[in-house]
Amino acid sequence: MTTAEPGTRRHELAAFLRSRRERITPEQVGLPRGRRRRTPGLRREEVAHLSAVGVTWYTWLEQARDIQVSPQVLDALAGALLLDPTERSHLFALAAQSDPHPETACPAVTPALRELLHQLEPVPACVQNSRYDFLAYNRTFGRLYCDLDALPREDRNTLWLAFTHEDFRAAFGDLPEVLRAMVGKLRASMAEHLAEPAWKALVQRLQDASPEFRELWERRDVADLAGRAKVIRNAQVGVLHLEHTNLWLGPAAGPRLGTYVPLDEESRARLERLLELAVREEARQSRALSAV
Repeated sequence: MTTAEPGTRRHELAAFLRSRRERITPEQVGLPRGRRRRTPGLRREEVAHLSAVGVTWYTWLEQARDIQVSPQVLDALAGALLLDPTERSHLFALAAQSDPHPETACPAVTPALRELLHQLEPVPACVQNSRYDFLAYNRTFGRLYCDLDALPREDRNTLWLAFTHEDFRAAFGDLPEVLRAMVGKLRASMAEHLAEPAWKALVQRLQDASPEFRELWERRDVADLAGRAKVIRNAQVGVLHLEHTNLWLGPAAGPRLGTYVPLDEESRARLERLLELAVREEARQSRALSAV
């Protein structure tokens, strides 16, 4: 490690904490907004209160002071700032600490939200962050394009799967158009995250893995996040005609709920069949675990 690296890490950590703090509204964490709020998002003292650390200490952290931060404090900050699993991992990496709870669920995906995903079945539904990582999904969505449960968590990302996973790619009849739109949406979303290492790492990973992505990325096209009708070729139940809609769960830079409503009775019947298959597989795996 060079002598410049610790300072670089501290400044990246400080910038990352500020960006996460500024995107959260007081209402999201149960605090009153008040009349004299001038800063976007939460105040430093509010983050300090929510994570049970000193205001001065947290201020020094955002100022990139040379102070030591423990895994326990990082764990508290991750919860207070509603970090998703990818952001949490990035926080610990910037602080050069090991995460004591690497499988901690995203605070934005509450038990009530998970129950909503379940209640929407057989309509496929998922929660994604602005980087297109899948944070949660119901059983129908888990098998809509491919078997998401069979993938490592770091691969559960729309862009990564669209450019590297053959089953995921095969689900699209209009793959070239879909890929252009996906890259355009990523390019547009990244405008607010240009300095964030997690975003740069995702783009670099895609560039290393896919010449197709590199070509589209260099075009610098942008696209919006509007929902649209989709035709998905599911390997188990056949062609599905669905209407995709995004519902933001907070600020536009935060997580969003995506739903895929069937556009005809045949598609609804096929989604019900897909759910039946998912339930059977779930029961089979449960029996297998019980037999061990």
